Amino acid sequence: MGRFIAKAVILGALVLTTTACARLESGHGYVPEPSALEGVVVGRDTKDIIGLTLGQPGTRGIVDDLGWYYVRSDYERFLWRAPVEVDRQVVAITFDEAGVVRNIERFGLEEGRVVALNRRVTDANTQGISFLRQLFGNLGNFDPATLINEN
Repeated sequence: MGRFIAKAVILGALVLTTTACARLESGHGYVPEPSALEGVVVGRDTKDIIGLTLGQPGTRGIVDDLGWYYVRSDYERFLWRAPVEVDRQVVAITFDEAGVVRNIERFGLEEGRVVALNRRVTDANTQGISFLRQLFGNLGNFDPATLINEN
């Protein structure tokens, strides 16, 4: 009987040690797949079409609603630590005053710097780039616990 208890304790300690080292990954937000973005025609498609085909964005332009931003963040955590953001992707779709797609750009992080991963534009300057810098500037400053209202 004593050997059985000792084996059970050792097995339990081994299971706890192994699971404590497990890495958990999770993602939050939504970014359309590149194949879905290929179907969008710059200069022809409108906000209504984008809303139906890609879905509504997580964030819109603050001042004039001429920019739609789809944001996805990936997190990694170990059981004993708080989540750490390891990647962020942003798809920025800008519209002209008539609501027609003007630019489609995909941004990501490379070595902590914002880089354009894919770009289909009708003009050279991305409007709302300061907003994108704000989105990426908060990398690692997000605490998922703030979304949960704990009293």
